[in-house]
Amino acid sequence: MINRVIWIILDSVGIGALPDAEEYGDCGSNTLGNISEKLGGLKLCNMQKLGLGNIDGIKGVEPTDNPIGCYGKFMEKSKGKDTTTGHWEMCGICMDRAFPTYPKGFPNDLIEKFEKLIGTKILGNKPASGTAIIEELGEEHIKTGYPIVYTSADSVFQIAAHEDVISVERLYEICQMARDILIDEHAVARVIARPFIGQEGNFTRTANRRDFSLKPFHRILLDELKDNNYDVKAVGKIEDIFLGQGITDAVHTKSNMDGVDKTIEYIKKDSNGLIFTNLVDFDMKWGHRNDVEGYGKGLEEFDVRLKEIINCMKDDDILFINADHGCDPTFPGTDHTREHIPFIAYGKNLKKNINLGTRATFADIGQTIADIFNVDSIKNGESFLKQIKG
Repeated sequence: MINRVIWIILDSVGIGALPDAEEYGDCGSNTLGNISEKLGGLKLCNMQKLGLGNIDGIKGVEPTDNPIGCYGKFMEKSKGKDTTTGHWEMCGICMDRAFPTYPKGFPNDLIEKFEKLIGTKILGNKPASGTAIIEELGEEHIKTGYPIVYTSADSVFQIAAHEDVISVERLYEICQMARDILIDEHAVARVIARPFIGQEGNFTRTANRRDFSLKPFHRILLDELKDNNYDVKAVGKIEDIFLGQGITDAVHTKSNMDGVDKTIEYIKKDSNGLIFTNLVDFDMKWGHRNDVEGYGKGLEEFDVRLKEIINCMKDDDILFINADHGCDPTFPGTDHTREHIPFIAYGKNLKKNINLGTRATFADIGQTIADIFNVDSIKNGESFLKQIKG
């Protein structure tokens, strides 16, 4: 019997370009493989034991004899390559068109409407690195009190503000105002609050980031679990990605390691259902900043903690680990990359050394979880439970 699924998303840890990567300018991307090549290898012993290196065609991780887990790689069916699209697909929403992006900044009429709502002008309104734009405009922001608005290659409307100039609570308020007007053709996937502290030349973003996502378009896996009296415990930005839909308890995190700590705290408590964790540092701190060394170190740090996670699991727990898209730090630019994602699973109720091959959609993961708990099917997915259950 399976009582609980611990589902951990390694945000942006892709494993090679999808067949349609050319449409996104991402041919040759391979987040995990290219990092490993640049660093001369990665020490990921615990994920290797589960079968990470045995995934078909994976690069940068050596296979192991008789892995103790199940493993495979998944293709993204939806259009796009952002966090919301990936997570939504896992839970049953496949997007037939990508969320809007703004490579030249947001339209003037939209910005004017936003400025009228918040009662001040804004700075920026262009695609930029978050760390770079606060260095560029941070001092002017402090002098004027105007929030900094920027975007990226992702479908995001980001608002940065110094915590001593615009309080975190007020920043959240103006982000919600932006979310309320970013609808219809301007329905970006996320509005993101980006608070920072410090002085000119030494500005630092804080852990008070918050994402304001769109409401999922229809019922999702999390709704089915919650409505059938299962726990849905969200760690990290999971609550934000789904706008709280279907979640019974949530905790936000300051870092990957804090996310692991919070996940372990949930594991040690009695519950019945899903523990759903996103570890965002891979994407936010290292992928978008082209920090190959930091990314590699972060992967190895998680791998060390993975043993601790497994040791805390109960006999009727199972563990799923996968990514949501790529963000190859060796690739030109700072955008996400359109890649396959890795999947590994482990638990005493699962078979060992099962190769799931290449699956057509992330939704298969959600459908498998739906089958585990015998709740209504989600849309678009095909379960692989019979292949992995012992």
